[in-house]
Amino acid sequence: MKLSIRGVKFSYGSREVLNDVSFEVQEGEVFSILGVNGSGKSTLLKCIVKVLTPKRGTILIDNYNIREIDNSQLGRLIGYVPQRSSGNYMTVFDTLLLGRKPYIKWEASKEDIEIVHKVLKLLDLEDLMWKYTQELSGGELQKVIIGRALVQEPEVLLLDEPTNNLDIKNQLEIMKIIRDISKSEGITSVLVMHDLNLALRYSDKFALLKDGKIYAVGGREVITPENIKNVYGVDVYMDHIKGYPVVVPIV
Repeated sequence: MKLSIRGVKFSYGSREVLNDVSFEVQEGEVFSILGVNGSGKSTLLKCIVKVLTPKRGTILIDNYNIREIDNSQLGRLIGYVPQRSSGNYMTVFDTLLLGRKPYIKWEASKEDIEIVHKVLKLLDLEDLMWKYTQELSGGELQKVIIGRALVQEPEVLLLDEPTNNLDIKNQLEIMKIIRDISKSEGITSVLVMHDLNLALRYSDKFALLKDGKIYAVGGREVITPENIKNVYGVDVYMDHIKGYPVVVPIV
């Protein structure tokens, strides 16, 4: 499904955080939102998932305004991975099963259980399924939270810093899974990213946010040393290594 953000404006009290933000993400695309801390990236995701309500603007999934979609249906359409999560006394298996809540009426079905096992295998979490989430490392917990979103079988997947707390091997693994599942299942994936190199390697399109406004939006052509300098205030050198674009800060 296509995600359309049209003229979104949001403020915390008198402090404006988002101002006239507009872009579109097509079905099956991996779209990274980039920018410095405090530029409004996480706030934008919260507006899309209805945790926050924009002061102005429209958010559409295909032609449906999310304001008119009830929370139960929204849970089937959007999977959301927040920036921070904490463990509890639930097992990994039960945590993933909780992601099936929008589909469960009285009790979990055979299909619900099968989907949980499928995602456990996909994320290499099978050996941890009966561990309590509070016993997991930060990286393991992050994979569980991503898994909980995936078992929802969402049309739109929102991930706020999905590689947070992951080592380099797991960063690459998670980003590849997100890209592969977006393509194979036609999921519209929107990621808040800090690592420009990971974003460049796995994303189709990008939005650069600066002071709550869209500075640039498009494909790899918008990730230039000039734009990075203007958004992040850092000089960089860009090149390709074995076919992959690489951003190197110049200190």
